[in-house]
Amino acid sequence: MDQRFIMTAFGQDRPGIVADVTRPLFENGCNLEETTMTLLADEFTLILLFTSRDPQVEELLARECRRLERDGGISAFVRPLQARRTAPGAPPSGWVLHVEGEDQAGIVYQVSRYLAEQGVNIIDLKSVVRPAPGSGSPFYVMDIHIQVPATVTGAVLESGLAEVADALNVDVSIRR
Repeated sequence: MDQRFIMTAFGQDRPGIVADVTRPLFENGCNLEETTMTLLADEFTLILLFTSRDPQVEELLARECRRLERDGGISAFVRPLQARRTAPGAPPSGWVLHVEGEDQAGIVYQVSRYLAEQGVNIIDLKSVVRPAPGSGSPFYVMDIHIQVPATVTGAVLESGLAEVADALNVDVSIRR
């Protein structure tokens, strides 16, 4: 049976970083299932879900992670995963929160804390700071894809998020 793993890696952005990180997976017979890769500041970041049938692969890849750090300045870590809790490809609820406002510390924390208190699961979160139109001051924009339990109504979620938005002086909207 295939063992599942997650590898996280990041390093100074440059051509070839993706090839450098995925080479040891390929050479050790691993199969990539899902990936997220993006440029954050000057660092390229990778999150890789992969499988392997080799019972020794975790040890082999731990050595490869140390080599990536030594030879390429890439920090990489591998962690085995438990068996799947849900079937692959389970559809998300389709809810998306959109948050925007003046950039400040605590936006992600306050919104995610409220969601956790409601039992709402974050599936994907993307954010960016860009200049506000007109003033050019830092403007924070965040989109969060969520899974909402059947026990939470849209009205409850919207009401609680409105309180969080007021406290942070940001706008929060929900698309279903």
